[in-house]
Amino acid sequence: MLGQLNEQQIKNLLLSHTVGRVGCIAGNKPYIVPVTYIFEDGYIVSQSNEGTKLDMMRKNKNVCFQVDMIVDMANWQSVFIDGHFEELKGKAAIAARNNLYDRIFPLLTSATVHPHEHGVTSTPDDSNRLKPIMYRIKIKSMTGRFEKQ
Repeated sequence: MLGQLNEQQIKNLLLSHTVGRVGCIAGNKPYIVPVTYIFEDGYIVSQSNEGTKLDMMRKNKNVCFQVDMIVDMANWQSVFIDGHFEELKGKAAIAARNNLYDRIFPLLTSATVHPHEHGVTSTPDDSNRLKPIMYRIKIKSMTGRFEKQ
């Protein structure tokens, strides 16, 4: 059975995942790239290094975002977002980074790693995982589809 996801199902899918794809276009060149993200308060929040994606989103702020959950070819859900790119600065960027890091960090560290059991008291240095540019996508519209057998 094919169908449409309702608003709550769309939000549940966005909240339960941390990797999606952002799509942007500059001139006549489209670009799609996977990103880690969090969904909060009507926004997709992510981070980036300087590069093609940021250059393109700065030139054309109309972007899209997509997340899938695929069990198999007959059992899947997909959400598509039409949105507007916003680069974050100052306190807004710091708050966004903290929220992203709080959600993503537990996924980066294996559950089998327990440094305190081995006499290690320092925390891991994940500074190389932080990217300097924080941004968000203001959601204009969201749609979702599914197939379930």
